[in-house]
Amino acid sequence: MSEPIVVVKKHAPLGTIILNRPEKRNALSRVMVEELEQAFRDLHAEKSVRAIVLTGAGTAFCAGLDLAEMHAATGEEDSFDRWRDDVVRLRDLYEMMLRFPKPIIAAVNGPAVAGGAGLVLAADFAIASSEATFGFPEPRRGVIAGICAPLLTFRIGGSHAARLLLLAETITAQRAEAIGIFQELIPHEKLWARGMEIANEIALSAEEAISLTKRMLNETIGETLETYLSAGAAASAASRTTEAAAEGMKAFLEKREPNWPT
Repeated sequence: MSEPIVVVKKHAPLGTIILNRPEKRNALSRVMVEELEQAFRDLHAEKSVRAIVLTGAGTAFCAGLDLAEMHAATGEEDSFDRWRDDVVRLRDLYEMMLRFPKPIIAAVNGPAVAGGAGLVLAADFAIASSEATFGFPEPRRGVIAGICAPLLTFRIGGSHAARLLLLAETITAQRAEAIGIFQELIPHEKLWARGMEIANEIALSAEEAISLTKRMLNETIGETLETYLSAGAAASAASRTTEAAAEGMKAFLEKREPNWPT
């Protein structure tokens, strides 16, 4: 029997969600996104769980949406509908994380790029190992990071966001900490233990007070986030219909430099 692609564990007061496709660098397939949503619903119902750690199996945190799955839809009669459904589902997952009443800690054990970087930004804060990297390579694949852009700007401000998005660069854990994406750098083998320490600290506070604080941050200070996420989802879906997107994804899968259409 194959292992689940999303593993859920409970060690009260901490719940742990593990992305478990290490052979695919934990790329987000359609089924994986659905199972992530279910994992959050399951831990929402666990009264003894006061905080969630989200991490990845193997050497990567998450490589973003499964480009092989996306490329397979290219040329299909309903390909635009499939791409739109994919980005909307990812937007819905981010919104679920923002609305989730318990704090979510991203424990970034390796590269977090594209939609995987979005998971880090949708969490309430992030701890990371020195092996973690962070970035948005989408323009080099002919598409845009439309859903992640509002979250990135919300977390670190417009100037840092512009540099990351327009240069399509991937930065080190140290650089990500310096600009506020990661709040702590932890030795790799101590990431989960630090997550447990944080959960115990959170459990010292009233559950309702923590939930209301999170709502204040994400629904009051960040009141326009949902509007921007929807606009970003539409832009992302549109970018996937271009010739550049078809060439960018094909080049990525073939491990070569793209030949952009002129």
